[in-house]
Amino acid sequence: MHSLHSDGSLSVEELVARVAERGVRLMALTDHDNTAGIVEAQQKAAQRGIGLIPGVEVSSEWSGIGIHIVGLGIDIHNRELQRGLARIMEFRDWRAAEISRLLAVAGMPGAEEGARRLAGSRMVGRTHFARWLKDTGHCQDNAEAFQRWLGRGQVAYVPSDWIPMSEAVDWIRQSGGIAVVAHPGRYKLSGSRLRALCEEFRAAGGGAIEVSSGSQGAADREHLGRLAQQLDLAASLGSDFHGPEIGHAEIGQIFPLPEGVQPVWERLGYADFSLH
Repeated sequence: MHSLHSDGSLSVEELVARVAERGVRLMALTDHDNTAGIVEAQQKAAQRGIGLIPGVEVSSEWSGIGIHIVGLGIDIHNRELQRGLARIMEFRDWRAAEISRLLAVAGMPGAEEGARRLAGSRMVGRTHFARWLKDTGHCQDNAEAFQRWLGRGQVAYVPSDWIPMSEAVDWIRQSGGIAVVAHPGRYKLSGSRLRALCEEFRAAGGGAIEVSSGSQGAADREHLGRLAQQLDLAASLGSDFHGPEIGHAEIGQIFPLPEGVQPVWERLGYADFSLH
């Protein structure tokens, strides 16, 4: 799940309250490229009797495409992890300034200030620029913002320069966590390419793939479950919740894991939460 510390729309307190309302007993906060909300999330979750797995979703690259690697059960104070995340955030800062410059050249000044105001935290992504473009009347919705201005090949498109996937896995392992390929069904890879990704991920020390996710198709679940079994990887399950008005699954409303896979939370020591 994501909070205002990345591209979610709820504060940490609001997010944990919604988790409690939905009857979920174990949650992971996995904001993009930073762990700024974890301490507060631990405190708020403990007050409500909810298990909290500290996490992060790291932006990385494999074979020329962007791949998100989730770290679960991380030590947020690990120096190597925090140095790495700081590198990514520095790039995000530069990219935000460059997107803003390109939009200003196109006659739309003030984009970075507006995007940062909407973000409410340091982590500014293209979705925040899309919302600013919509709110200022330059397009009708986020989809048009990407089609006209922010998407690949458009006026304000700035190529990403993410770290290698293996490096993200290494940071997570050094912090004591388990690395997970986030929403593999979204990467539009052929079966052989997806297997190659997962094999290389496992060779780098990765431990799990997201088998059931609110941001990928339900039909992916069985195939990804078989792949996890074949490669001796654990399986994760998550809503990828960003906010009540954002189009992923509601908290707690996701398909269970298929039979025969090992839930990643069991490897993290949360066997009491074993649900399928």
